[in-house]
Amino acid sequence: MSEIIHLYHTNDFHSHFENWPRIVEFLKERRLLHQEAGEEALILDIGDHVDRWHPYSEGTLGKGNITLLNEAGYQYVTIGNNEGITLPHEALDCLYEQAEFEVLVANLYEEQDRRPKWVLPYSIHTTKQGTRIALIGLTAFFQKFYSTLGWEVKEPFVELQTQLQQIRGEADIIVVLSHLGLNDDEKMAEDFPEIDIILGAHTHHVLHQGKLVNDVLLCGAGKFGFFIGQVEIDFDEHRGITKKRAYLYDTNELPELVGEREWIEAMYHAGGEALQKVVTNLPEPLHNDWFQRERLSEILCSALREWAKADCAFLNAGLLLEGLPSGVVKKGDIHRICPHPINPCVIEIQGNELKEILLQSRNEEWPHLQVKGFGFRGKVMGTMLYDQIEFLQTTNGVVKQININGNKLQPHDMYKLVLPDMFTFGYFFPQIQRLKNKEYLMPEFLRDILIWKLKKMYPDY
Repeated sequence: MSEIIHLYHTNDFHSHFENWPRIVEFLKERRLLHQEAGEEALILDIGDHVDRWHPYSEGTLGKGNITLLNEAGYQYVTIGNNEGITLPHEALDCLYEQAEFEVLVANLYEEQDRRPKWVLPYSIHTTKQGTRIALIGLTAFFQKFYSTLGWEVKEPFVELQTQLQQIRGEADIIVVLSHLGLNDDEKMAEDFPEIDIILGAHTHHVLHQGKLVNDVLLCGAGKFGFFIGQVEIDFDEHRGITKKRAYLYDTNELPELVGEREWIEAMYHAGGEALQKVVTNLPEPLHNDWFQRERLSEILCSALREWAKADCAFLNAGLLLEGLPSGVVKKGDIHRICPHPINPCVIEIQGNELKEILLQSRNEEWPHLQVKGFGFRGKVMGTMLYDQIEFLQTTNGVVKQININGNKLQPHDMYKLVLPDMFTFGYFFPQIQRLKNKEYLMPEFLRDILIWKLKKMYPDY
């Protein structure tokens, strides 16, 4: 007996719905094609389908994404960091209640080593001809973030070893749904040659024809639904896999569908009642400018310090995409101007290290820097705003003294600094990444703290 098996996969969609109608139509046509040919076809998503930058995902806390996956006929998914650590514990715990597919995450647990009721470590899919395909899900090892939210995430390769032992002798083909990134996928292929295929994600890598590492086929379909991946497997019951091939289909090259533009536009207004909730009523407009100090950025910076009960704070003006006009402000307005899934982080730091960070934050090239990733969903960094931090300069602009809370910064005193978590990941401030005393304040995003502050400032609404 021999058969051809097809795996269709997407990853890192990040709620970019502009490509979704074509993806759904493509998968529908392919499923029908393979059904008529008597061939097996599986449809899988490798995580980060949900991203709360989009009002539909924000307003439904991701449940709208699950509806879309159901309607498109997905059968197996794993979670990415956007599902795992940008939703409150209770929101993730009920995210998949209506899912018509299996959620595979081998390394995610509740506290005390209990698996969430909605998670399986792996699944064995048996084709109509009897071929057994083991599907194992793994998600990125963001241990500190998960534990802050009341979850436990284990080291992926340790958990993978356990699951491979569990399925030994139970599967003809082994496929890993990996939201770990390309470097980890390459190492996985070297360390676990019994795996046949790794469907990758997280690092948004594009592998047009896959990549063979240690005879393991690595795949990746980029991001934002720009591509749909396909793996074609020739399987023989006596010889096993005789051939495996990877393809990518560019969604821009698929035909435009009737009504797709109207559907995409409608999605921006489909956040529901959650985004219509009134936050406050502004007696005057609050302006913002990416390249100079303005009132709204100053409010957010001071709110950050107050919320975190820190000594001082800084953030970049580019975090706010627009200002706010006077009048009624709704939750959707705040989401529109601050869509980032970014949390505050408090670091305890000695004065001499704080001085080094603060001086580095004044980098003259940063305001116009185009930032990608780190949870940032804006355009450019923008100028830096400070709260309870004062730079005293000479006439030629050299900083001669830094004050914290009106007092001269002392090199050996300890201070609490709060800042957006994007500054703790090492790209901007490597020394912050190395610090041990970091506390991520979750699940609140910056926009939640801005709402809290505006309600305090304008309580009469």
